[in-house]
Amino acid sequence: MAYQHRVYGTDGMNHARANDMVWDDTHGKFVPAAGLSAFPAERYELDIHTHTIASGHGSSATITDMVKAAKACNLKMLGISDHGPATLGGGRVSYFRNLKYAQRERLGVKMLYGAEANIINSKGNLDLSDDILKSLDYVIASIHQPVMKPGSAEENTQTYINAMKNPYVTIIGHCDDTKFPIDPFKLFAAAMKHHVLLEINNSSLSPEGYRGDTRFTDLVILNLSVHFNYPVLFSSDSHGKSHVGDFTYAADAARLAKVPRNLILNYSSKALLAFLAEK
Repeated sequence: MAYQHRVYGTDGMNHARANDMVWDDTHGKFVPAAGLSAFPAERYELDIHTHTIASGHGSSATITDMVKAAKACNLKMLGISDHGPATLGGGRVSYFRNLKYAQRERLGVKMLYGAEANIINSKGNLDLSDDILKSLDYVIASIHQPVMKPGSAEENTQTYINAMKNPYVTIIGHCDDTKFPIDPFKLFAAAMKHHVLLEINNSSLSPEGYRGDTRFTDLVILNLSVHFNYPVLFSSDSHGKSHVGDFTYAADAARLAKVPRNLILNYSSKALLAFLAEK
């Protein structure tokens, strides 16, 4: 089956845009997408890097709104990971503390509740305490401006590694940000050591993204995934419901790196839960 940059229609199909190029498996080359018919979307099971109105920016969506979007694109599992309190307008401690009482299934979609915690210093400390973190299903640790100032690749990499040492950190968020350069080889080795996932952030790879040209770092991470047979996670990083379950650009990068499906945890909620259980 050919692949293409996808535009999701209301019918749940992917549609080629006239100016897109499509890979033709039969002839082994890119061909113009114009005139080609729609074909079924990839059937991912989960998206766990998403943001509601509680994140304080970029979204007015409630959890229910996000679930409806997840159901519309046939996800079996949705994770809510709002920004921690160091983000301007981000979730308060009381919000994260009470997530353990939230519904575990909504509209037939299984729910996970986590946080995108801010790494607040070079020691890898986060803006949520361990007693909050341990009550969550998963924790994404990310570096954001202006919470942190950019350092050298060596400094940024060590900051991420220090965050990985927290036993409740399960994912490193958008470590492809060009404002915070890293050593992807050293970071990947640390992720394997500490049983942490590196995400391939679709928002970073999008032409509308604001983290610079992240393709090189993401492709290195994906190739390392193949080399070491260690999984990665696609993330929409959807602020609001518009991009829930959309991994268009992450999937394109994974195809270039020839990453097998079994190393992309979004295809299997069981595989993700098994990974999290081993933490």
